[in-house]
Amino acid sequence: MARLKASEIRKMSKEERLKKLQELRNELMIARMRAASGLEENTKAVRELKRAIARILTVEREEALK
Repeated sequence: MARLKASEIRKMSKEERLKKLQELRNELMIARMRAASGLEENTKAVRELKRAIARILTVEREEALK
């Protein structure tokens, strides 16, 4: 998973951001299950997914306050 930058997120349309948010939440759920079962070797994936979700939510909030 490539790291999302806030500038890239701001360039997306609202629909694209919401779609990406849903995809990341699904990936996070899978990564958490794999980590809990011991199958996930990349333990940093959960942290990176959570941060990407937070970035998208932050940009959404910024847009809502404009």
